Amino acid sequence: MADRLDLPQGTLDLLILKALATEALHGWGISERLHQISRDAFQVQQGSLYPALHRLERRGWVKARWATTENSRRAKYYELTRLGHKQLEKEMEAWRRLTAAMACVLDTA
Repeated sequence: MADRLDLPQGTLDLLILKALATEALHGWGISERLHQISRDAFQVQQGSLYPALHRLERRGWVKARWATTENSRRAKYYELTRLGHKQLEKEMEAWRRLTAAMACVLDTA
């Protein structure tokens, strides 16, 4: 898709949490998952992804473990913690409120 979207400030954490909501993934898997579920609109660069993952890990929202990939390579897999699941719910609700308010403003004549 030629019209890739730039992520608004502060949304990467939410997207990563959402990507990890159903299964543990390694960094490349997270990037691919977001690319897939956004219908090619989001391309998360490694330079943004890994600092965000480390930040989420420090906050206790994700935990990491080393494992072997499908290609027999070692990779760090990330998964949501209980606190991460709660944070995902909070962030999704906040995002829904924000986008509803923005829609009201944009739809006003």
